[in-house]
Amino acid sequence: MQAAIQRDTRAWTLQVWLSFAIAVFLCATGLAYLPGQDIDRAFMIMGYLFCLSATFVLSKFVRDNAREKADTPMWQWVVYGAFLVAITLTGWGLWRMNINDTYKAFLLVSWLYLTTSTFTLAKTLRDSHDADRAEAVSR
Repeated sequence: MQAAIQRDTRAWTLQVWLSFAIAVFLCATGLAYLPGQDIDRAFMIMGYLFCLSATFVLSKFVRDNAREKADTPMWQWVVYGAFLVAITLTGWGLWRMNINDTYKAFLLVSWLYLTTSTFTLAKTLRDSHDADRAEAVSR
């Protein structure tokens, strides 16, 4: 008897991609209209991109090591350290900015939305990849 391969529905996949796209749009809009100096805008854009890539890397690391240890302890320090540094520096940059509290709240919520939707997108992509591999093996 062959084990059933579970796949996400098209509706779920669409919702995940749509959520990620909305988060990117909201972050881009907030950063594009960010009042203040260009250096502040550049710092926040860099921080958002750092958080985005660190979130994807952390998702992959956790998934790769879920069943058995696949990476070195040093790589674990790099992955968790990069995520912590990205979140901390971006949060610090947002906190220290001299902008309206409502604008800060918008940037904070869109940044957290981007981070959580990135985790969900990474999981959805990995689930699809795993299902494709399982189907290829079962043929």
